[in-house]
Amino acid sequence: MHRARMFRSTPFRLAFAFGSLFVVTTLIVFAVTYFLLRAEIYSWLDTSVTETFSVIESSYSPGDVEDLIGTMESFSRLDNGDRRVFYLGSPDGNRLAGDLKTYLPVEGLSTVSAAELGLDSEESFRVISGKVDGTNLLVGQSLEATEDLTQILLINFGWMLVFTLIIAAISGAYLTRRAQARIDAIAQTMEDVSGGDMSKRIELGGSGDDIDVISGQINAALDRISDLMEGMRQVSADIAHDLKTPLNRLKLILEEAVLQDDHGKPVSGQLQEALQESDQINATFQALLRISQIEAGTRRLRFAEVDMKDIFATVAEIYADVAEDNGQLLSFDLSGTPSCPLEGDRELLTQLVINLVENAMNHCPPRTEIRLSLNTEKGGCTAIVSDNGPGIPEDEREKIFRRLYRLDKSRNTQGHGLGLSLVKAIADLHDMTIRVEDNQPGAKFVLSWSA
Repeated sequence: MHRARMFRSTPFRLAFAFGSLFVVTTLIVFAVTYFLLRAEIYSWLDTSVTETFSVIESSYSPGDVEDLIGTMESFSRLDNGDRRVFYLGSPDGNRLAGDLKTYLPVEGLSTVSAAELGLDSEESFRVISGKVDGTNLLVGQSLEATEDLTQILLINFGWMLVFTLIIAAISGAYLTRRAQARIDAIAQTMEDVSGGDMSKRIELGGSGDDIDVISGQINAALDRISDLMEGMRQVSADIAHDLKTPLNRLKLILEEAVLQDDHGKPVSGQLQEALQESDQINATFQALLRISQIEAGTRRLRFAEVDMKDIFATVAEIYADVAEDNGQLLSFDLSGTPSCPLEGDRELLTQLVINLVENAMNHCPPRTEIRLSLNTEKGGCTAIVSDNGPGIPEDEREKIFRRLYRLDKSRNTQGHGLGLSLVKAIADLHDMTIRVEDNQPGAKFVLSWSA
């Protein structure tokens, strides 16, 4: 990926933003921790100096300066590596004990330089002074060890910040390249698809993150587009195949009418046949247009709550006599049928049931039993149109929903192969699933939807 393009990419900007936020947060945490530790160390030092002064002060008995001097000398001999200083002087200014030559009166705990205490160094001391029964007492402790410790803390925090920056930079670069690679894969897939390769799909990472979700949705959309394009190609081929015969027949009829007219013979019979052929062609195109309109989803605006039980009952009542005339039996038991509510277009749902019933009646011989049934399941309903006729071969069950597809390849039976295509379009519009099963014998069309 080009560097300038990477810097302008959304993954880089997100990684930079979150990396900067992480570094700033880490810096704030380090700073707060450093100042809290530094304050705690200095507080410990003040406590040590104050406690030492109190111990020395408490060792004094009224009139017994020797005990005070002895205690001072004991503390002076202690070597804890913390560089302590002491001074004990008489009221008239003479030094009685300690390693300081002069007394420096201070207000409470104070920080003073070594020079102020008469020492030849560049240290600073934390000191406290006061009077003990007239004597001058001063206790101090060097800040050098404390300052060295705080310096070590500061250096450690500095290195930690450097390592944090390095880790943030490496992590940000890795995440940027990884995310950008997945986005580039999406872009490349879309470019391949736009170039005509409809088989291309985005490879999912398997993590289930946002990019995987979007990639899955894009793949689903591409599958849908591919199916629609394949359907359009199939429809185009089927239209050319199915309309070729009636158009040729229409041409022959009109040519015969022209010849008869040239010989002064009546042509009303030929014109009537031509009219019937044109009506059949027109019906095919109207059915195709209606399927396209349904698939476009415009009929959703007419959706209202309907009960499939009422629709089944109406269709069964209307077609019972038709089935009887064909020597068939159409049954629908209302007594045990539950209510199956559905948000949909009543006209289209009625057409769906009618098409399934007519399909069974047209393709089944006399004495066939056609049965309608409704069942409720957990969270949904199931509608079944079954028969005990010749059935549908298993390898044909998915094909019968294609436009203009007919099991009768010779086209000897009536129809144009769009009835079940219309059923599938209406079912998809209403978020129904439809499948064909073996009724042993016969065929069973099963519709299911969520309640």
